[in-house]
Amino acid sequence: MLSQPFSVSFDIGGNRIVTIETGKLARQADGAVTVRQGNCVLLATVVANKEPKEGQDFFPLSVDYQEKFAAAGRIPGSFFKREARLNDYEILTSRLIDRALRPLFPEDYLCDVQVLVSLISSDDEVMPDSLACLAASAALAVSDIPVKEIISEVRVGRINGEYIINPTRSELEKSELEFIVAATEKNLMMVEGEAKECSEADLIKVLELAHDAIRVHIKAQAELRAKKGITTVRDYKKPEQNEEIREKVNAFAKQRVYEISRKGSAKHERSDAYSALKEELIASLGEEATDLEKKLAKKYYEDLKWEVVRSMIIDDRFRLDGRQLDEVRPLAMEIDPLPTPHGSALFTRGETQSLTTVTFGTALDELLVESAAKSVDSKFFLHYNFPPFSTGEVKMMRGQSRREVGHGNLAQRSLKQMMPDSST
Repeated sequence: MLSQPFSVSFDIGGNRIVTIETGKLARQADGAVTVRQGNCVLLATVVANKEPKEGQDFFPLSVDYQEKFAAAGRIPGSFFKREARLNDYEILTSRLIDRALRPLFPEDYLCDVQVLVSLISSDDEVMPDSLACLAASAALAVSDIPVKEIISEVRVGRINGEYIINPTRSELEKSELEFIVAATEKNLMMVEGEAKECSEADLIKVLELAHDAIRVHIKAQAELRAKKGITTVRDYKKPEQNEEIREKVNAFAKQRVYEISRKGSAKHERSDAYSALKEELIASLGEEATDLEKKLAKKYYEDLKWEVVRSMIIDDRFRLDGRQLDEVRPLAMEIDPLPTPHGSALFTRGETQSLTTVTFGTALDELLVESAAKSVDSKFFLHYNFPPFSTGEVKMMRGQSRREVGHGNLAQRSLKQMMPDSST
C-alpha cells in the first residue's frame, strides 16, 4: 500500500482504524493527504492561489469529489469508457464537503481555492462519502492556507436501537435513520439526513454522538499538522477598505434601509426601492468619487442591508414581508392543473411557487445509478429545476446546477419514505 512519511491513526469504534497520511503524494499541492479505512483510500488535495484576481469581491471556493472506477476494478459503462462529468452522487458529496468548509475561511480571503477529493481504492463495505470531508479538512490542515478551524464529518445510523458512527453499506441498508453531521471542536456546522421516524430526543442523541466522534477526528488532524511542522499560515492580500466611505454609507442609508425593510412590501417593490436608494447613495458621493470608492460604497451598502434586516428580525421580530416570526406565508394548493401528465399539482407559498408533475413507468424506465462501488436501479427519482425566471432574472441555461441536484435530493429523501415497498 501507499505509505507516506507522516501519519496518524485512530479508532472510530469497533476496532475500525482510520489512517491519515501525508508527505509523499501530490507534493506540489499546497496540502495533500490520503485517508484510509479498510481497503477504502481517498486522496484529497487543496491548492490556493497566492493572490486574488484583480477586482474580485467574492470567495471562489470549488470542491469536487470523484470516484474513480478503477478504484473498484471496474470500467465505466459510458461509450468512451472514461470518467466524465460528476454524477449526482458525486455532486451531492461535493456539496456536503463545500457546505462544511466554506465558513472556515476568513471573510476577507478572496484567493481561488480548489479542493479535490478522489476515491482511489474502494472497499465493498466502507462508505467513502463519510470520510470525504475528513480528507478535505486534513488536506487544509497540513497546508499553510488560512482556515480558522479544523473540522470533520460523520454519518450516524441506528440499527435495532443501537447508534453507529459511519455504518457499513450493509448496516446502512437496515438503518432506521441516517444523518450526516459536520462540526468543529466546539460548534456544529451542518446537519443533513432522513429517517422513517425521528423524535427530538433521537436527533439530539445523534448530534451528541456525532460531535464526540468528530472531536477524535479533529485531534488526529491537529496531531498530523504538528508532525508535518505546520505552525503558521501564509499572509494574503486583504481587500481594500475605506472607513470614511463606510461611515458615509451608514449615515446616508441606514435609516432609509430600515424604513424600506419595515414597510412589509412585496419582493419586487422592495427590490426596486433598494436599487433606487443605492443609486441615490452613489450620486451623493459626488462626481469626484473614484471607481474604487463607488465599488466600496456598493459593497458597504449590501453589508448594511444585511445588518439592518437581521437586526429588524431579531429585535423587532418582524420579517421583510410584514409577517411576525410565528406566522407562515399564505399557502395554496391545487391538484391536476395539467390535463395530460399522470399527476400534477401547483403549490404556492407567498411568492414562491412549485409546479410539479409525476410520471409512472415500467421496469424499462428505472434509473441506473452507477458508482465505483456498485450499480443499482432506482424505481423512484425526483428532478428539481430552478429556471432563471423563477427569481425574475436573466441567466444562461447551462443544464442543472449543483443547487438543483441538491434540492431535488432533499425532496426525494422525504418522499421516498412514503413510497410503497416493491416487495409487497
